[in-house]
Amino acid sequence: MVSAMVYVIGALLVKRASELGVGIWQSAVVFNLISAVIYSNLFFLAGTVHWNLLWQPALVGVLFFGGQLLTFVSLKKGDVSVATPVLGSKIILVAIFSTFILSAGVKPTLWLASILAVVAIALLNWTGKAHRQAGITILSGVGAAACYALFDVLVKTWAPAWGFGKFLPLTILFNALWTLCILPFFRVSLHSVPTASWKWLALGSLLISLQSLLFIFTIFTFGDVTSVNIVYSSRGFWSVVAVWLIGHWFHNKEQQLAGRILQLRMVGALLMMAAIALVFLA
Repeated sequence: MVSAMVYVIGALLVKRASELGVGIWQSAVVFNLISAVIYSNLFFLAGTVHWNLLWQPALVGVLFFGGQLLTFVSLKKGDVSVATPVLGSKIILVAIFSTFILSAGVKPTLWLASILAVVAIALLNWTGKAHRQAGITILSGVGAAACYALFDVLVKTWAPAWGFGKFLPLTILFNALWTLCILPFFRVSLHSVPTASWKWLALGSLLISLQSLLFIFTIFTFGDVTSVNIVYSSRGFWSVVAVWLIGHWFHNKEQQLAGRILQLRMVGALLMMAAIALVFLA
């Protein structure tokens, strides 16, 4: 729950930075560097490095990179009150991936949950003329959810053999390595980041990185990916509430949307949570 709430604040900060001119790749670079510094401190914890299995954290690092990049796309192109609830679809994807990777059975309630999720996304997409990029927001949000869902399942599957203090730091270091490898192709420069946006970007990236560490630690400690994700999915609800009540603190313009649009987004966020609860009850 703490992770969910901290994520919402971090998302609002990153959204503000994007409105001040920070690009998607610039956000990704800053986030990855901050994450690498934070996660590298975990190396002092117990664990074993399996050199012949380095491809595992390398692959998971790709998924983490893809997930956070698509998250930044979703936040930059769309509204926080749309992007964050859509990310809640991750738990349904976790159940689907678990079916194939962990050989878990598919129950009928999963299909009902999927239908509710589709309805929720439709309500989140109902923005009238207020926001014309809801489509790409939802598409990138679902893509990010898919990356993170597979990330969660593989962490649960592979991390125990490595230990929390070895698998995750290597994963995030690989994530930073992939970022540095592709930078030359996109000519990303941090020198062009507007001065006024640095405080928003740095603090937002720090909070999102810290909450991801807390979230992954929870999965690693308790092992119940589904129930942990259910609680975490409340960030969709909290994002709409935060926009409604304190969005102006972050110069967020979503408060200016028609009341009916925000109400529909609230209903959509609640339906997404109901879909996730069905997965849990199954």
